[in-house]
Amino acid sequence: MHFARLTFAAAACLLATAAAAVTRPTDAEISDLVAKYSAAAIADREDIHKNPELSNRETRTGALIAAHLKKLGIETRTGVAHTGVVGILKGGLAGRTIAVRADIDALPVTEVSDFPFNTLFTKAPSCITAADAPVVRPPHVQLLDYEIELGLVLRRDLAAGTKVGADDVGAWLAGVTIVNDLSARDIQLPQGQFYKGKSYRGFGPVGPGLVLLTPEEWARWPELHMRLGVNGQPRQDAYCREMIHAPAATLTELAAMHDVLAGDLIATGTPAGCAARAPGRLAMFVLRHLVSDATKWHLFIRKGVTNPAYLRPGDRLSLSIRTDDGAIDLGEQTTVITTG
Repeated sequence: MHFARLTFAAAACLLATAAAAVTRPTDAEISDLVAKYSAAAIADREDIHKNPELSNRETRTGALIAAHLKKLGIETRTGVAHTGVVGILKGGLAGRTIAVRADIDALPVTEVSDFPFNTLFTKAPSCITAADAPVVRPPHVQLLDYEIELGLVLRRDLAAGTKVGADDVGAWLAGVTIVNDLSARDIQLPQGQFYKGKSYRGFGPVGPGLVLLTPEEWARWPELHMRLGVNGQPRQDAYCREMIHAPAATLTELAAMHDVLAGDLIATGTPAGCAARAPGRLAMFVLRHLVSDATKWHLFIRKGVTNPAYLRPGDRLSLSIRTDDGAIDLGEQTTVITTG
């Protein structure tokens, strides 16, 4: 979503100039405008990524975009759906008025899934590393992303056809831990290989400990609060109760596929806030119908390398999962990204 914000802000610079002109600007004039405003747009984009805000609470970001639009002389309306910004571009000729709406981020909606199953994939066991161990970003990986996840450790074997109820997960699970599902998006997505993009050495920090829960504590797993920050800036912040598929459902589905053994580690999925973001509907339509797969993924990687939210050598991650009252605390995981 952050990329869409700055795309709009940069485009507004061009549209405002073009809209005020009586004649269409030449390609050379457009290129000059792009060169003129690119540095400022990049600086704004970096600033926004260094100061992330949760969905529908982007007060600072909305104010930044509104200030840019007003500076360009564009009629600006703020507070649309709480933090939305609307800019109205009026051309130099008589005729229709074009309204361009910048929806800064998702409006508050209940996230639901139409799929009655999980998206299941594996990571190589050899990618697991200590909670405080440095992680090497492979030289050919450009889009290294993070994913905080609640890890479940099996207490006993799950035989074929086992059905786990919501109230008896403690009978099957021994405890919980923190997992960071590090992922090379420029491998995982263009190649369609989750295993390959997620299984490099060190791409599975786990810990710092395994917290064994009592039956009473297992009843509180939905209250576990997941937080991930990069260089002191919050990136992911959600409660485990927001999972689309709860642990009982995941265990039941896995048992229908294959045996799951005592000691196995299951990561349960990540909340919003990763560096990788899905493009908007218009962009998705264009990518799906008007460009080849090779071009689509070339554009994805080219745009991604300018996204400062992806991890770079020197970045420091901090991850924690605990109840707000501190009664259940999985500790803090710290990771530094290094070069190979």
